[in-house]
Amino acid sequence: MLIEDEKVYPDGSVEIRIVNVGGLTKPQLIEKLDEHSILLNKYGEQLINDERFIVSSMKRNLQTVELTVRQLGFSDGATTLQLFRRANELGLECCPVELGPYLRLQYLDQPEIGSTHISEEKKAPSGSITIASEALTEDIDFPKGFYLRRKNDKLWLRGYLADHLHTWSPYDRFIFCRA
Repeated sequence: MLIEDEKVYPDGSVEIRIVNVGGLTKPQLIEKLDEHSILLNKYGEQLINDERFIVSSMKRNLQTVELTVRQLGFSDGATTLQLFRRANELGLECCPVELGPYLRLQYLDQPEIGSTHISEEKKAPSGSITIASEALTEDIDFPKGFYLRRKNDKLWLRGYLADHLHTWSPYDRFIFCRA
């Protein structure tokens, strides 16, 4: 973490990663996930297999920033739109959807965090990290993006549904890209 980040992102430290993205075809990317025993839920499969999920043939590095809803300044939680606007004010932007599988492949040591005593209402699953990305469609029944999770010592790349009114908990973790 750079010293300047402590001044930019309020309320604590953040996790910064460089993620290598691109260079694989969609079938190659799916094969890599399978080789690493990474599981997908039905929404993750729906998202990655959709024709709107585009993979880049060109390799590039993206700098990501992981922080909580609270660190974005929302101690009582916030909607997706509020989170994305605040992140943008801090020089962050949504990640390309294809970052999800690449980050999952590169973040194999994600800790498993059991359920907390904090109310699970309006909260992403314990230990999960949601990748901030623009939805591929406005269809409310189509997954809005990916999140990473380790559960029962298995690595997951999961898709999720959340409408624009969904309020995220202050403890939910998000990954954005540096602008």
